[in-house]
Amino acid sequence: MDTVLTVNDTINGLIWGPFAILLLMGTGLYLGIRLGFLQFTHIRFVVSRTLGRAFSKKWRAKSKDSEGDITSFQAAMTAVAAVVGSGNVAGVATAVVMGGPGALFWMWVAALIGMCTKFSEITLGIKFREIDKDGNVVGGPMYYLKNGLHQKWLGVIFAILTIPAGLVISAVVDTNTMTIALQEKIDLPSFVIGIIFVVLTGIVIIGGIKRIGEVCEIIAPFMGAAYILSGLVIIFTNFTEVPHAFGQIFEAAFNPEAGLGGVAGTSVWMVMRYGMARGIFSNEAGLGTGAIVHASAKVDHPCQQALWAPVELCIDTLLVCSVTGLTIVMSGLWTVGEELSGSALTMAAFDSLLPGKVGGFIVLGAVLLFGYSCLITWYYYVEKALEFLFGEKSKPVSKVLWLVFIIVGSVSSLGFVWDLADTTNGLMMIPNLIGLLFLSNKVVKLKKEYFAEQLPIDAALREEKRSGK
Repeated sequence: MDTVLTVNDTINGLIWGPFAILLLMGTGLYLGIRLGFLQFTHIRFVVSRTLGRAFSKKWRAKSKDSEGDITSFQAAMTAVAAVVGSGNVAGVATAVVMGGPGALFWMWVAALIGMCTKFSEITLGIKFREIDKDGNVVGGPMYYLKNGLHQKWLGVIFAILTIPAGLVISAVVDTNTMTIALQEKIDLPSFVIGIIFVVLTGIVIIGGIKRIGEVCEIIAPFMGAAYILSGLVIIFTNFTEVPHAFGQIFEAAFNPEAGLGGVAGTSVWMVMRYGMARGIFSNEAGLGTGAIVHASAKVDHPCQQALWAPVELCIDTLLVCSVTGLTIVMSGLWTVGEELSGSALTMAAFDSLLPGKVGGFIVLGAVLLFGYSCLITWYYYVEKALEFLFGEKSKPVSKVLWLVFIIVGSVSSLGFVWDLADTTNGLMMIPNLIGLLFLSNKVVKLKKEYFAEQLPIDAALREEKRSGK
């Protein structure tokens, strides 16, 4: 195990070195410039075409005849369920412990820049999707690397990397996080907890993407809203501490040793590294995985679904991760070092700032909902990667493999699985970012085509409302 840890640390240091950070941030900025930073310049259009239509029966009925397997909203909520997971609770906690409060600032930066990255991933995922032998829609980076870039070997590399990434990021990390959180409140053996999650996950994944979409359509909005609401309660009941917390975050982002409890010896680079690595773990912008599930959406134009990208990153990082990060910084418990880390730190922070010690139970509920939703959605990513490599016959293997790794996750140690997750994430993003850069012209063309058609329609509708017609 010592050898494995040493090898992983070496690879991790190379992957999350200056080149990878520059590639990630550079790609996001390049795409943002070419797409006109649509997350800022067209924010009203983005919101009206996503959240504004999310619960509209009219738009759901209209999309029934479009190509795809699940509704646009189900695809978006499945993607949200995949990104709002243990990274939002335990991942933020480990980032703050290892990199200090400034890590949260770099998570925000990664999310804002990553919005156009994810927009491009979803656009390309739908543009180059295929219909498999069973009549199901399949897409994602494997397919735009193969059909768009015409480099099947890169698609194969991405698919190969998706399998260990999914097994580590979700089957192991999410299960591990849920197990640790449960054991903080309930005395149950790790293996027993693993068995329980195997049963609960198996029930859903047997039904395929349609059942996954139906479950996530219910879980995702509820779990996100409940956690954000509890965070708002903390912020309002401890309002006097908020300015100081923000001050610590911004100051520590550029001067890590400044302020009370500064992490001695921490460099700005280390703060950026932990903030961005955990940010990508949480929101997946740059990994390309979200495009796999979005490719199943019933839409008439790729950019119609891609508009969900800024919304997803806003929900995931700017709201949910911020609730966790602010609570931890305000509590001051992050300064105790690694004695408290992961979900245990977040639970202790919520307990210290909410009356009646109910905070820990709120976090426990969030961890279980977030983690379980990730278990069922990330399974789909691994299934599609195996299917791309080996065809339909791999589906039973993917189910067995996934359930076995849930057991592994329940008995793993926290520090190692998070480091391994960073490594698999970093490896996975490289072929995806290469594809995005070389296919950026196609994304820009599709964006211009869609916006030129739809913006005048929205303007006309707003004018009708104003005139009372």
